Amino acid sequence: MEYAGPVREALLPYGKQWLDEEDIEAVVQVLRGELITQGPAIERFERRVAEYAGVRYAVAFCNGTAALHGACFAAGIGDDDEVITTPITFIASSNCVLYMGGKPVFADILPDTYNINPAEVERLITSRTKAIIPVDFTGQPVDMDRINELARKNNLVVIHDAAHSLGASYAGKKVGSLAHMTMFSFHPVKHVTSGEGGMIVTDDEHYYKRLLLFRNHGMTRDAAVMQKNDGPWYYEMSELGYNYRMTDIQAALGHSQMGKLDHFVDRRREIAGAYNEALSGLDGLVLPFQHEKSDSSWHLYMIRFEQGKFTADRREIFEAFRENNIGVNVHYIPVYHQPFYKNKVNEVVHCPEAETYYQTCITLPLFPRMNEHDVADVITAVLKIYKQYYSGI
Repeated sequence: MEYAGPVREALLPYGKQWLDEEDIEAVVQVLRGELITQGPAIERFERRVAEYAGVRYAVAFCNGTAALHGACFAAGIGDDDEVITTPITFIASSNCVLYMGGKPVFADILPDTYNINPAEVERLITSRTKAIIPVDFTGQPVDMDRINELARKNNLVVIHDAAHSLGASYAGKKVGSLAHMTMFSFHPVKHVTSGEGGMIVTDDEHYYKRLLLFRNHGMTRDAAVMQKNDGPWYYEMSELGYNYRMTDIQAALGHSQMGKLDHFVDRRREIAGAYNEALSGLDGLVLPFQHEKSDSSWHLYMIRFEQGKFTADRREIFEAFRENNIGVNVHYIPVYHQPFYKNKVNEVVHCPEAETYYQTCITLPLFPRMNEHDVADVITAVLKIYKQYYSGI
């Protein structure tokens, strides 16, 4: 079908939450109750996520960035410690290292999955390396066998940034059970939402206690660890922590949403499958590659327009999608491109695969509430723009 005008009349965003009456009622119940923060809804949400991931402990935070900050604190990252992570991620994955006085070190990505390259991680390990923060980009788990092998060999902590991969699995194991600590995000474009929110899950009791301390001002009322106890009102601040607590309002929404997680992930996989079927075989259009050990939860669906095979650059193609009311996006600008990293971190970074990826990638809309008409509109727009700009070379 030929379109003289836009494919759609209204903009289709790249991601969006899906809330129903059950979610709304869960929040209303908290609002009508005694406690809207520091109440029982927090522990209930934590327990549900921990059980889903197959681990013993979970600590909720006000957002995913705060959760990563907490994980770096629990891992003992400090001044001049090096932490290896990927440049193709949101800035929080490396900013959390800077918050603790450490130094992010960027390892290049694999050319197929766009996840961090374990060989590059190994090359960058030094005597100052304290941890690895691998990121499950787009929802596809990283090569955790290799990452954990490097961690064991070099006595490193693995903080798994799974902001994109709640509901995914690797080698038959749920994400959340594959590292020392794993972070989930509950931002509205993620698999389930609590508005804003994040969580660290772990099987390690030491990390669990450190995380609890950190999110609550570094403050404790535990008589077993306090230096003195003046009475039932007494508390002590033993560490420099933060007020990173989640509210019961957020937790109630997140707990309700967890009941829909598997359905949401299944729908994401259906949409990704429809894209794969409709768009495969187009010369110059690179579709997502899935590693045989990974079962992605499909937070994002990325396509790439190979350089030299189209008469337009990525910006012109991006704007063509927007003109057709398809709300594409770009994930992500390499972190080391950011002015702060150039001016303050000031390290020479060599990540040619990340550079090539960034110049050619576009994120298509993918979220569970998309109907079949929405999916068809995205496919139509891709084919229309492909036909418009493909050079045939």
